[in-house]
Amino acid sequence: MIRLTLLDPQKNTPLKNWDFQGESIIKVGRSPESHIVLSDSLVSRYHLELHKISKSQSGNIWRLVSLGTNGTFINGVLMSQGIVTDGSLIQLARGGPVFKFQVQTPSAAKISQPCCLRAGDNSPGNLFCIYCGKPIQVEQSIRQYQILRILGQGGMGTTYLAWDQEAHNLQGMAPSPAAALVVLKEMNADMAQIRKAQELFEREARALKSLSHSGIPKFFDFFVEEDKKYLAMEMIHGQDLEKRIVTQGAILPQQAIEWMIQTCEVLEYIHSQDPPLIHRDIKPANLLVRHRDHQIVVLDFGAVKEIGTPLGTRIGAEGYSAPEQDRGQPLTQSDLYAVGATLIFLLTAKSPMHFYNNSGNGYRFYIETVPTITPQLREVIEKVTQPLPSDRYQTAPALAEALKSCL
Repeated sequence: MIRLTLLDPQKNTPLKNWDFQGESIIKVGRSPESHIVLSDSLVSRYHLELHKISKSQSGNIWRLVSLGTNGTFINGVLMSQGIVTDGSLIQLARGGPVFKFQVQTPSAAKISQPCCLRAGDNSPGNLFCIYCGKPIQVEQSIRQYQILRILGQGGMGTTYLAWDQEAHNLQGMAPSPAAALVVLKEMNADMAQIRKAQELFEREARALKSLSHSGIPKFFDFFVEEDKKYLAMEMIHGQDLEKRIVTQGAILPQQAIEWMIQTCEVLEYIHSQDPPLIHRDIKPANLLVRHRDHQIVVLDFGAVKEIGTPLGTRIGAEGYSAPEQDRGQPLTQSDLYAVGATLIFLLTAKSPMHFYNNSGNGYRFYIETVPTITPQLREVIEKVTQPLPSDRYQTAPALAEALKSCL
């Protein structure tokens, strides 16, 4: 059962509860068709939906989809969609009503076992027991991987934070059990029936296995268990650039340029493979700033394509995908185009599409009015986002050098 509790904005105390037992979609908004109808002016007519998307051994998994014009926040973070877990706070628009999301699960359904008799003495939020060194709570086990929690849920599958017990045992006197944390991606059963989805999932595994660079997550394992496909990779602690900009706003040009130079270094590495690899999905959400060294890590290699392979379906995000990539003909210069579009987002906190139009010189990005973009940097962005690949910088090092001259 799901319970949504409206909280008092000042006292944070419960005002009213709504309980849902069999619904697979819960709608909230001003519309009388909603399951929860609100009259607040900040709330849109159709503000948000909660979707029951799958069932794990620890209960149902719910995803929030924001439809409101004023946005929706999960635990204080603006989200267009995301997983909601037991205890999450959902705010409809900044300054709008706040709900507490609770999963009312029968105690018999709880399969997690405490790590030891002193598990309850640990501080809230601890992943590992300070007494026995093991994970405090394990949702399920898949081979040697102990699932600690869900990191995300998408169309392709579920991403888990997992603990590799075998790796931990091999480390012996490792300084911390956290060293054996991994990201485990599980392909949805429905997606496993779709050939293209299988291809993308397996492509990411092959790409990661063949690559070795500090700006790319390490590959650990790829396997099939009970007809489900799994990919285990390095756990990177950090924040992607899309979330950073959405939560903190546009950044200074120097920082944006430095991060894009680092991105070029990763692209230089994958473009130099034999045959060259094209990422095809460079965008802020796939560029993560690693906490420990503030360096860029490029994520999501499911779209990687080798030059010379047959033309495939269009892959790429609107605003970041080059014209030739939209036609199913990606080149290494297509990845460089995406770097230019990403710069626009970092410096303006607006989608590149906001600046994409035809002002008499063909469809392209027109950024002359952006005050934080100097004329020299504007020239670099305009060149790397030219409609024709031959008019752009031809290599990642060439783009990196042009960006360095703007510092």
